[in-house]
Parts: sequence; structure tokens; C-alpha cells
Amino acid sequence: LHLRLSYFKPHAEKTEKSFAEEISHSLTQNSKFISPKFFYDQIGSKIFEDICKLPEYYLTRTEKKILELLKTELHEHLDSDYRLVELGSGSSVKTRLILDALNQTHEKIEYFPIDISDILKEGAKSLLEDYENLTITGIIDTYEHGLEFIRDYDDIPNLIAFLGSSFGNFSPEEGKKFLKFVHSTMKNNDLFLIGLDLVKDKKILEAAYDDSKGVTAKFNLNVLSRINSELNGNFDLEKFSHHSLFNEDAKRIEMYLRSLTKQSVHIPKANLKLEFEKDELILTEHSHKYSISNIEDTLELAGFHIKQIWQDKNNYFALVLASKK
Repeated sequence: LHLRLSYFKPHAEKTEKSFAEEISHSLTQNSKFISPKFFYDQIGSKIFEDICKLPEYYLTRTEKKILELLKTELHEHLDSDYRLVELGSGSSVKTRLILDALNQTHEKIEYFPIDISDILKEGAKSLLEDYENLTITGIIDTYEHGLEFIRDYDDIPNLIAFLGSSFGNFSPEEGKKFLKFVHSTMKNNDLFLIGLDLVKDKKILEAAYDDSKGVTAKFNLNVLSRINSELNGNFDLEKFSHHSLFNEDAKRIEMYLRSLTKQSVHIPKANLKLEFEKDELILTEHSHKYSISNIEDTLELAGFHIKQIWQDKNNYFALVLASKK
């Protein structure tokens, strides 16, 4: 199996240093925040898998249903050369649905997952066991560095997949910038497949990010555990609680950690001594929700041509396939 599996870690040192650097910046702002990309250490990634199984969390189930549909339709847009490049190694269930679509037209399949955490090493083995014609080249780095690495790798066209609703974590400005960046790293015949969560009833949205079992709360608080273990922080998790809401004006879910008391926190490796007021919030995630017209405008402004949009029957979620104009 290992002959079909290789890894690149183009910016190893920089990736690891940047956690301390980013935390020391984001937690010293007037409104403290932590980037949602830091949720996904090994523990966080496992908790997120539990979130995906919750009845309230419609996103993963719904996207899977759309991917089932894509399995029969995607090959119309692909010839036999495409390789799959995935931003975030994702859940192997979703990845498999795209590999199944590629399997219909490809004798050999290449898969390049790009992920900042080493989590992608775990999923690779079972994929290789199940797909005998598959080779995996993992890139452990940021999406930007990974895409730059792939741009100069060879001439094979890429199907770049950004599944889930991770794009919603970007602010509108960051999102535009990111799409333009993805566009700039694409060859003329590359394709981009992106998952986007749609605006819907507020109750459905709020329940999805504050489930009755408290799994999302555990996921949110885990980012403080990560700071404790990796940066020697002394956050007391008992003194923080999960808080989330849907901001109707900005069309986004906002997720916070609320300080339950006036307290001090020390993070030696980020050279930080922090003071928290009672009820002070740390923003950990924005998750923007979109309308179809909003999606069309945003992608077209970034230079994309939309080839097809797939939605579920409830219009909760959309998968969009786009090419360079």
C-alpha cells in the first residue's frame, strides 16, 4: 500500500510556528478571536465527525445526498485525465463519492488531499485498501501553499474540491480574495467544486450549531484545550461556555466562547497574559449562509464560469461546479 502513498510537507516549520503567532495576534485584539482553522487538531477532527452524525446537523447528510446525485452526473464534465485535489482531507465518505464518480471514466485515480493537520494520514490507508487503482499524495500545509505546490506540479488537469461549508468561515472580503487565489492557481482546464450552505429557517440553523447533546460545545471548547497542550496555556475550560446565534443581517452563524467569570489566562509559548471580563466573548467561527444569486455573483466576480449547480430537495445546500472563464 505504501507504494501508492506519499506525503509532502512544503512549509513544515512555518505551519507549526504560525499557531503561536496567530493566537498572540488574535487574542490581543479589542474583540478577541481564534481562527476556526485551529479547531481541527486530531481531537477536534474526531469531535467534528461526531457533530456530522447529529440529527440537528443537516449539513453533512444533505451534502452527501447531493454527492450521490453527482456520482452519476459529474463524469459528464470530466474526461479520463482528471485528478482529485481536496482542500481539507474531509470525511472519507464524501471523498469516496467523488472517487466513485472518477472511477467510471478513469483506469487510474490520483488523489491529492491538502490539510494543515496530520489527520489525513489516518483516512488514506482505508481508501487505498478499497480502491486498488488509487494513488494518494498528501500535502500537509495550508490550502494556499498546497495549491501553489500543485499549480507547478505537472500538466494533469485537477478537479479541486472544497466540500462542507468551510468557505462560509471566510468574511465576504476574505472569501472573494480566496476565490480569486484559487482561480489564479488553476490551469485552463481545471475545475472547481465548492459546497455552500444556503440561507434557511433561523431555528434550523441555530439548532445545527448548538445541539442538544452539547457536542458542538465540546468541539468549540476543544480549541482552548489545544492552546493549553500545544502552547502551554492555562485556560480553565470550566470557566468558559459555548455560545452561538444566527445574525440575520449578516446572514451568518456566529460562534463564541463566553468567559463565565473575570479571570486571567497565561499562554507562555505565545508570550501572552490575558485578562477576561465576565461575559466577555472570544469569536471562534462565522459561518456565512448564501442565496443562489449571491453564489452566482460571487463566483463570477472571481473569474469563474458556473457549469452546474446541484441542490437537495429542501434547498438547504448547494454544490457548484465551475471552470475558469
